[in-house]
Amino acid sequence: MNKTVLITGATAGIGKATAELLAQHKFNLIICGRRKDRLVSMQKALETFANVHIGSFDIRDKEAVSKFVASLPIPFSKIDVLINNAGNAHGLDEIHEGSTDDWEAMIDINVKGLLYMSRAVSPQMVERKSGHIINIGSIAGKEPYMKGNVYCGSKHAVDAINHGMRMDLFKYGVKVSQICPGLVNTEFSDVRFKGDHSKSEAVYQGMTPLKAEDIAEIIHFVITRPKHVNISDTIVLPLDQAASTMVHRQ
Repeated sequence: MNKTVLITGATAGIGKATAELLAQHKFNLIICGRRKDRLVSMQKALETFANVHIGSFDIRDKEAVSKFVASLPIPFSKIDVLINNAGNAHGLDEIHEGSTDDWEAMIDINVKGLLYMSRAVSPQMVERKSGHIINIGSIAGKEPYMKGNVYCGSKHAVDAINHGMRMDLFKYGVKVSQICPGLVNTEFSDVRFKGDHSKSEAVYQGMTPLKAEDIAEIIHFVITRPKHVNISDTIVLPLDQAASTMVHRQ
């Protein structure tokens, strides 16, 4: 029987690339996001390869998350793999100039949204003594950088939660893994700079960043290892990046 994978933040970037790759490998997919039009379009495209169910809700809404998971139709109700991919960065400011609205958005999505979804899905994995949770972290969760204060803090929280989650769940046969990318060319920077394309394009100028498909391939590798193998943590950087703040540009 094909495994069922739930992906948050599936309408763009790493989430979308992962859904497309896993569909080709015949996984059953539950793809979630806020943009229903994109979800419907993806469903139509991916159903050529796999069974697909969509969920349009805001992961910051605890009740919406719980209601969605509880109401999944029978063919999708047994979730084998949860990919906590939804996340965002807002603004790039020194702490004394930061926007509290931006801070709340990052903490609510990157940390609380991940927790809400994990809390909704993990009990069934514990009951079955089988399952896999993939948390998409960031190099920013390992090394903070200037003006990244709250975003880096939220990703450091994901790093700690990932470790704690693995300690809690390993005795139930549930795998927990984290994948921490460096610079990936997605909508990430457009969101951070609130649609200012000149600023977002400058992030990748003179260097070759990772592509969303690169991370999707790693996710596929991680979730297809033998039962006794758990790849607990992975840092993935483009060749042109050696650390959070070390980028070689031509």
